[in-house]
Amino acid sequence: MAALFFSVLMLAYASIAIMTLIDFGKLSFVLSSLAICLAAAVVFISFVFVFARKLKRYDIIDAAWGPTFIVVSVTSYLIAYNDINPVSLCLLVIGLVAIWGMRLAWHIGKRKIGTKNEDPRYVELRRHWKGREGVNVYFRIYIAQAILATIICIPVIHINLFDGSKWTNLAWIGLVIWIVGFVCEVVADRQLKIHLSNTKSKGSIMQTGLWRYSRHPNYFGELTQWWGIGIIAAGVAPWWVGLIGPITISYLILFVSGIPPTEKRFEGREGWKEYKKKTSVLIPLPVKKV
Repeated sequence: MAALFFSVLMLAYASIAIMTLIDFGKLSFVLSSLAICLAAAVVFISFVFVFARKLKRYDIIDAAWGPTFIVVSVTSYLIAYNDINPVSLCLLVIGLVAIWGMRLAWHIGKRKIGTKNEDPRYVELRRHWKGREGVNVYFRIYIAQAILATIICIPVIHINLFDGSKWTNLAWIGLVIWIVGFVCEVVADRQLKIHLSNTKSKGSIMQTGLWRYSRHPNYFGELTQWWGIGIIAAGVAPWWVGLIGPITISYLILFVSGIPPTEKRFEGREGWKEYKKKTSVLIPLPVKKV
């Protein structure tokens, strides 16, 4: 049901966006700019794929996920660059994406380096695919992520292409929301790292700190950051264009590659049922009495 709703939403969004761009007289400019941004993402992700093939480890795409957003954001800025003010919204959102993307790459990269084995998720995916392994992985994982990163970056692209030079009240609100999300994600990741490195707590479910109030505070922080960027983009007309970015990443985390597979791995683990009943799935909330 969620997939159907999201598909209908994307179709409606695309239709309305095309009609709006025709009215603005910018259809060809925006479509060509999106194509260039996507091409930049594909080129970057292709280099990552070649590197992954040499390492015989496809899961390094996880560490390249954040930098792909930076590539798309910077590309859109270069397309539209025209003596932009150093304190413009354009450079603000690029800076926010860069901070988020590089921190995520560092956080995941360190974890990958510390493990010799490839992430079981990718091994399991390949096991069910028919045909050539490299072709499947390249198009179904790497290129798919390049496309998704470009879509999620639409609020940044929108700001760059539609003259995001002036700060608005929404920009300040979005910035505050982004900071809250960033702090939440950093703290949650740090708390989880400490928990996993403690031999006494090995195998137990993390239920302290932010994890006491949310089963996935790290994902909450990530979504909050992208909604903050979406709100910043809402200050640049037409206001609704950039919202497709946070909507898309929310759909992915809530229904596809984020929460569902993570929770599936915990099914059957001691204490999981009780933790699941009393703790909010995403938004940090007071603990429920069971």
